Amino acid sequence: MDLIKTANRCVVGARWISAILIVIAVILLARSLPVGRGLEWIEGWIDGLGVWGPVVFAAVYVVSTVALVPGSPLTLAAGAFFGPAWGTAAVSIGSTMSAAVAFLIGRYAARNRIAQLAGRNPRFKAIDSAISRGGWRIVALLRLVPLVPFSLSNYAFGLTAVRFGPYVLASWLCMLPGTFLYVYIGYLGSRGLTAASGGGVPSIGKWTAYAIGLLAAVAVTFYLTKLARAALTEHLDTSKEDEPAQQPHTEVARPRRWTWGTTFTALVAVGLLGTASYAYVNRDALGALLGPPRVELRETYAQQSAGPVFDHSPLDALLKKHVGPQGRVAYDALDRDSDDLQRYLDAVARAPFDQMDRNQKLALLINSYNAFTLRLILDYLDNGRLESIKDIPASKRWKARRWVVGGHTWSLDEIEQEQIRPHFREPRIHFALVCAAVGCPPLRNEAYRATSLEEQLEDQARYVHDRNRWFRYDESAGVVHLTQLYDWYGSDFEQVAGSALAYAARYSPALKLALDQGRKPSIRWLKYDWQLNKKPKGE
Repeated sequence: MDLIKTANRCVVGARWISAILIVIAVILLARSLPVGRGLEWIEGWIDGLGVWGPVVFAAVYVVSTVALVPGSPLTLAAGAFFGPAWGTAAVSIGSTMSAAVAFLIGRYAARNRIAQLAGRNPRFKAIDSAISRGGWRIVALLRLVPLVPFSLSNYAFGLTAVRFGPYVLASWLCMLPGTFLYVYIGYLGSRGLTAASGGGVPSIGKWTAYAIGLLAAVAVTFYLTKLARAALTEHLDTSKEDEPAQQPHTEVARPRRWTWGTTFTALVAVGLLGTASYAYVNRDALGALLGPPRVELRETYAQQSAGPVFDHSPLDALLKKHVGPQGRVAYDALDRDSDDLQRYLDAVARAPFDQMDRNQKLALLINSYNAFTLRLILDYLDNGRLESIKDIPASKRWKARRWVVGGHTWSLDEIEQEQIRPHFREPRIHFALVCAAVGCPPLRNEAYRATSLEEQLEDQARYVHDRNRWFRYDESAGVVHLTQLYDWYGSDFEQVAGSALAYAARYSPALKLALDQGRKPSIRWLKYDWQLNKKPKGE
């Protein structure tokens, strides 16, 4: 008996240790990989599918669950990518279709094999007997109280006497409460991750609404599950009473089996922990995979004394009127002058870009990028309810090819990554291009001009390094706090100054002295605040 207890403890202990290692590995991976940027990329890809996004997701759901892949992770993902309403719809369609397909396979195509698998589940015999009495009602109860895993139960129901039509309808209706709960949890998880990375932090009112919604969903689901469990227990007990009486027997303690599942879980835990450890050690290199592309900074345009000149005074007037001294924007007031902004953008579309010289081109690209960003925010301002540029669908933000400069149609990403960085050896543009977030460098309340571009870029760089939001040097601790722009575009600063620290030292005499003396402070990246850079009331 002691040997059996020891064996049982070993099996249980192995499972718990595996579970703990998996949790540790997941935490390490979350801290090592650019999870936020990865989710944003996936969200952008799905959003780019348009109305087909939920359809494709539902199809993936069907294929996965028919292949006996657990549906819970996909259900959580639906909430993260589509939100509560569309996520619930996509999962509801996918889960109902997978339940129908697996049912038909279990009833007609693979009946003998499914019967063998289901026969190993001690509850199935009682469930089968209860369904023969209660029909679709038992299916409904089992959808609310899943005694058998969802993917397997879909096949197993095909062996019972329940009719296909009532089975599908009961499955669809009674899976909805649990589906909505899981989708909502996934949605809140994505919002929490966004907030943790500094983007689109919801207000206290919204967090309160989220909490109330979650509690309501849990309460309703719990109540329905409790009612269903009581009714299901009654049906199953009745079914057991109908079985032939068996001779009483003495329960003999048996050792827990070391199953393939236990071995597989242990191997997954060890492999995942190893992967997470590698990712943590190489987190900087891995983080660059989803960051801005590395480019070689070059000067490809000549500076000429003669050439077309573009008039930025309309934008200059708007910026002086609606941008405060801290770079915050009065978007509501700007929205009322949106016609003036649009006239400037129309002029940008007709600008003789290809014939311009170096400074004219760069001034036009910087101003148009910032003006396009203002237009983007106004398009989604929603009467002042927009809280972050990241609340705009990912496919409509930086990768949307809708902006016209001199007859060329580009996305904001293409303007920065393809039209500016490879053609201008000028890292200071990262302090001039504005993404409408508090964590971005401030929007100047004047337009950039070719004739004063050098002075404006230098002034903008000094402004950024004079503010704790973007730069702070703690000499006593030997720590430099840098904006994440130095992390994302580190190669740009390295190509010009040798390192991000050396470039920042151009604007910090104390840091320059430390580097000249051979001291190398450690770097800590400042949190990037993605809240909208709107002007506070009263400013």
